[in-house]
Amino acid sequence: MIAPRTGGGRAPDVYERGGWVTMREYDDDDAVDFVIVGAGAGGATLACKLAEAGFSVVVLEAGPFWRPLEDFASDEEAQQQLYWLEERLSGGTDALALGGNNSGWGVGGSTVHFSMISLRFRPEWFRSRSQLGYGFDWPITYDELAPYYDEAERALAVSGPVRYPWGPPRRRYPYREHEMNAAGLVLARGAEKMGIEWSAVPLATVSAPRGKSPPCVYRGFCNFGCATNAKQSALIVWIPRALTAGAEVRDLAMAGRIELGADGRAAGVHYRRNDAWRFQRARNVVVAGYAIETPRLLLNSTCSRFPQGLANSSGLVGTHLTTHAGPGVWARFDEAIRWYKGPPNMAVCEHWNYTDAGKDFHGGYAFMSQGPLPRAWAQLLVTERHLWGMALRREMADYNHMAGLVAVAETEPRACNRVELADVRDRHGLPVAHVTFEYAANDRRMQDHARRFMGEMLAAAGGKDAWTSDDTSHILGTCRMGNDRETSVVDADGRSWDVANLWICDGSLFPTAGGVNPSLTIQALACRMGARIQALAARGEL
Repeated sequence: MIAPRTGGGRAPDVYERGGWVTMREYDDDDAVDFVIVGAGAGGATLACKLAEAGFSVVVLEAGPFWRPLEDFASDEEAQQQLYWLEERLSGGTDALALGGNNSGWGVGGSTVHFSMISLRFRPEWFRSRSQLGYGFDWPITYDELAPYYDEAERALAVSGPVRYPWGPPRRRYPYREHEMNAAGLVLARGAEKMGIEWSAVPLATVSAPRGKSPPCVYRGFCNFGCATNAKQSALIVWIPRALTAGAEVRDLAMAGRIELGADGRAAGVHYRRNDAWRFQRARNVVVAGYAIETPRLLLNSTCSRFPQGLANSSGLVGTHLTTHAGPGVWARFDEAIRWYKGPPNMAVCEHWNYTDAGKDFHGGYAFMSQGPLPRAWAQLLVTERHLWGMALRREMADYNHMAGLVAVAETEPRACNRVELADVRDRHGLPVAHVTFEYAANDRRMQDHARRFMGEMLAAAGGKDAWTSDDTSHILGTCRMGNDRETSVVDADGRSWDVANLWICDGSLFPTAGGVNPSLTIQALACRMGARIQALAARGEL
């Protein structure tokens, strides 16, 4: 039985085995300035920014407070504990795999096991409807978010190239790029032969010492938790700052319902901890549970004013879910690649994110070099090629000679792709999420294009016997931000149109998915939201 680690005025020290740091605590009856549900990329970042601004903050996290030096092992099976594996239903023509590839469980959320890719959105994506003719416009521009991209990159000490070949001019990355591994050099070789630009991936893992974080040792277990603390996850970047500034983090605290007061404002959050339901009072409530748990909480918070779910007068809560499709191409090389050495994604090509000519689809995709560990690779061979027994053993014998490319491909935001509540209940007695998803025709054309192009690049690099796979990763949308209450759930600051003291701060805000990993944009949005809340408070507008 896992027991909470925070309480008694202390929280785990993520940098010391068995160590503790002082943590301020609040009573449930204390009407704190902000209660934040979720301690991932959005919630942890916002908790830090608000606490440092002097607000009283309580963070409720459904999972445990991890100790990286003790809990993260070089064991692919054991590290499945980092993923949100609570019961969910998934359906639709292209039902999404839910779990390790798109959900985190514990303080730090999915940044604990993410591959550290830290890319900015293309500026035009913030005006995708107006400028590119598809999707929805965001209520903010790239220029408005750019200073907060800078802030997030500094906080994460992103290691990146001196010149990133795509996008507008920007300040240098805080740390130098990492030494390229052989898998990344395969992408580089193929790109150069095709006359296409490539780059080292900007990564949130340090390439030189940073405080108590040592430089990355290239052990390759990034997707299963960093046991050395080189990875700059929300757990070791934003959470320690939040605690130092006076925030309280309650781990193993599952939020069940947001209470709406008679005045039409959120009064606090009902949550379950230590097998008992409790209620934390708050002047403001922030939901940062990501694109499934955030709408689930709102839909579970029905009341007389909002019988279809809290803050859902638009009917859009849970709708327009997007994901990133992950078509992959894999090939064998004569030389040994040993792709397990180093972070799993070290080289990137964003050519088809920034090139609009010559496409039979709208939107874009980036693709990266790959470095799956043996268990993950065997699982892919079983699920995609249906190999078993001796056939699987023979294919696994080529493990060190393999290389591959996988895309992060945008999907269209459509109302039919959504999160609803199922009749099934979880161990807390709460209705579980039912996720429905189906690709649009444009999504399929993009994936076909990606497979062809990546296959050509692997062939140009010397790859043989190529084969393809399909996957998905990040989930976004479901509570999108916008400029009017009829077509969005929250405004440009993440503030509910319906409930003035209810906020959303996670990937569910995204009107469109873009063709890059979302974690940097989520953290930049959280930094901006923190600044906006400070400005609103100074004007008495909270």
